[in-house]
Amino acid sequence: MDALKAIACLLIVLHHLAAYGPMSQIAYPLFPGLIDGLYEYGRMAVQVFFVVAGFLFAGKHAPGGVLLVAQPIQAIKQRYFRLVVPYLAALILAIGCAAVARSWMSHDSIPGAAEPLQFLAHAFLMHDLLDQEALSAGVWYVAIDFQLFAVTVFLLWLSRQIQCGYPNLKAAGLVLITGLTLASLFVFNRDTSLDETAFYFFGSFGLGILIYWASGRQQSLWLLLLLVLTIVAALLIDFRSRIAVAGIVMLILGLARQYRFIRENLPLPNFLNTLGRISYSVFLVHFPLCLIVNATFFRFFPNQPITNAFGMILALCISILGGALFFRWVESGWNRPAYFWRRNKNTVVSWPKGPR
Repeated sequence: MDALKAIACLLIVLHHLAAYGPMSQIAYPLFPGLIDGLYEYGRMAVQVFFVVAGFLFAGKHAPGGVLLVAQPIQAIKQRYFRLVVPYLAALILAIGCAAVARSWMSHDSIPGAAEPLQFLAHAFLMHDLLDQEALSAGVWYVAIDFQLFAVTVFLLWLSRQIQCGYPNLKAAGLVLITGLTLASLFVFNRDTSLDETAFYFFGSFGLGILIYWASGRQQSLWLLLLLVLTIVAALLIDFRSRIAVAGIVMLILGLARQYRFIRENLPLPNFLNTLGRISYSVFLVHFPLCLIVNATFFRFFPNQPITNAFGMILALCISILGGALFFRWVESGWNRPAYFWRRNKNTVVSWPKGPR
């Protein structure tokens, strides 16, 4: 999973480098096919994060198909703060970097100056729903991630209430999650007007949940085959590259868990392990850092394709380094002392390390 997240993180950064800023435009004659490919297909890597997030959600909060969280509202609130505290720090960085970039160049990739209502909408993860201009690239993902978590907790809480009233309905959670996953794959994900909501992306997130549940059962290979056939049917009705990518990631995770690759901790290069662990921080800070590199190279090397191609590589390296520092000082540093003291017996309960 660390390897998947690391590769997806690199592709997202490269996609944004290809899509935003003058460096890719200046370097385009050198690598037109590569830049076009990153621009068109690099964004598909976000599906990796959705499937992995669903897989991890199931393993932590509902490994047997039943919600383990005693207080759903508290769990949703904790999830919000895990995501939003580093996210707001990254937004402040993005606002500052955009102001510097505006003083050095004029380009449509630079967000406008932040307004109070706009920042407030971002803070409550409502910017897309309220049609506010994004203050940084990719911030829509944080809002969708939170929506997916909240919707899933609600559905599994609802299934638990149903089971309390009707003890024989032991598969209520499976039915609700499967139903919404199918609805997303066959209906919601085909309607781009819904791409500001969790319903559009729940197909990928739900596949992660379902493959975790399926791979832990005796008939896991048959269940895996059923999920694969479901994805094939969805693609035959309306082929979408994002769903194909989600299906491939689901298959990798299912086979890995079935054959115990995850539990045996297969050795990975330290770089992939580290990048996978800090991927959320890299995701948050890469755009403002890339914006500064873009502005610098545009100011001093406005007509040199080779130099700007080097600038793109430099921006990628700075993004990873910046993400590592952000993880240490903000994301991980904020979570580490975040302890909740119970009133009885001075028991300390800490938040899990990192938001994903």
